[in-house]
Amino acid sequence: MGSVLGHLKPELVWYHFEEICKYPRPSKKEEKIAEYVVSVGKRLGLQTEKDKFGNIVIRKPATPGLENLKTVVLQGHIDMVCEKNRDVEHDFDKDPIYPYIDGDWVKAKGTTLGADNGIGVACALAVLEAKDVEHGPLECLFTLDEETGLTGASSLKKNWLKADILINMDSEDLGTIFIGCSGGKNTAATFKAKLEKSPRNYSTFELKVAGLKGGHSGLEIHVGRGNAVKILNRAIWSYSQENNIRLAEINGGNKHNAIPREAFAVVLVPKNDEKKLKKFVAKYNDTVKAEYVSVEPDLMVSMEKHSTPEKVMDEKTQKHLLNALYAIPHGVIKMSNDIPGLVETSTNLAVVETKGKNINIVTSQRSPVASQNVDITNMVSSVLKLAGAEISYGDGYPGWAPDIHSDILKVFKSTFTKMYGKEPEVTAIHAGLECGIIKEKYPNMDMISFGPTMRDVHSPAEKLQISTVPEFYNQLKTVLKNIPAK
Repeated sequence: MGSVLGHLKPELVWYHFEEICKYPRPSKKEEKIAEYVVSVGKRLGLQTEKDKFGNIVIRKPATPGLENLKTVVLQGHIDMVCEKNRDVEHDFDKDPIYPYIDGDWVKAKGTTLGADNGIGVACALAVLEAKDVEHGPLECLFTLDEETGLTGASSLKKNWLKADILINMDSEDLGTIFIGCSGGKNTAATFKAKLEKSPRNYSTFELKVAGLKGGHSGLEIHVGRGNAVKILNRAIWSYSQENNIRLAEINGGNKHNAIPREAFAVVLVPKNDEKKLKKFVAKYNDTVKAEYVSVEPDLMVSMEKHSTPEKVMDEKTQKHLLNALYAIPHGVIKMSNDIPGLVETSTNLAVVETKGKNINIVTSQRSPVASQNVDITNMVSSVLKLAGAEISYGDGYPGWAPDIHSDILKVFKSTFTKMYGKEPEVTAIHAGLECGIIKEKYPNMDMISFGPTMRDVHSPAEKLQISTVPEFYNQLKTVLKNIPAK
């Protein structure tokens, strides 16, 4: 794969980002990208360590004369969300990511780009390799498995890092400094279906919802984008109220932290009702397209002939499942009372998957307020329990409480103002960052999070704004030489 990004500035950052794109890095399968990161540290002759989980630390001595500055750890995660549309052929376990330039944006061909958090990792590697960056004692921490539960950060030993300050580079808006994040938890459910033979003299169709933008279930949850599972279920539920329809399977979404972009269901209707279903789907398509016209211009609800399955769900399971999917809340539950425009509590109906007799559902809840996270988790659970599903929960992860008196925040604000002549926006993020977990293990560590501008992460529309990367890197360099003394 020839260089596509090699002419972009700063060269070292884009070089490492393009190299990172060559290595498969699904969560829990980061062996190849980890080898690359370790190889950089060893090539540079720097102290390079891996813990038992596979997290990597590379240490770089201070620039001569700056040994008295507080030690800083630059932190990012090396895994990525692996998303593609169903019609795209791509094996995330083997194939590289293919970046390309579209105006002021870097995108990927048919898949997620992995700028979340590949660009943060690339910047850390660039700082390690650069000879023109002034800094005090430096550690670069590269964590694993951030996207499926932050388990890399959770496995960190308490005394491994020596730093006084952590700069997390996993945020997505240049000019915004993040000083807090939400905690989160997954609520999963399983319906045990009784299956029966498909009825005779029925026609089989696949109902499809596609063309949605999807996106990060924290960062884009407030935008009002469509949830493909919700839209599909609404169609089936509505038709079933006055018509005979049997459900064989329903599938949509595949990541707990992504809003579902596509959903599919195999349904059977009496042969005499084919025209009725087609008319209903056409009308429903017009209805939902009108509802989402400003945010989902490519939304499409369609149907096509499908082979008849051997079995369908029994009517009781079908009824309970459709009612539960309709009733489960999705979206913003509460806005922050303290930070204007910030989502405080939300929930995402993320996945529905039919596997034999089991229909599995995954949802994710977010809030920086622990009691609210419990409340929305209970709300989702109660709906699923009423429908007779078996419930289970993920381990969850803590939020990161803002510290407006942070010393590193003062450095960021002052350097930003000198560079750009204006104050940066200081806020919290409605997403999980590893800062919350690391803070539990290193309670005295001062923390901040920032990054270049990205959009539509966790979806194949993910894009990284080229013009913000030099500014991001320059701000990082300026901050590093202005770190306070010990």
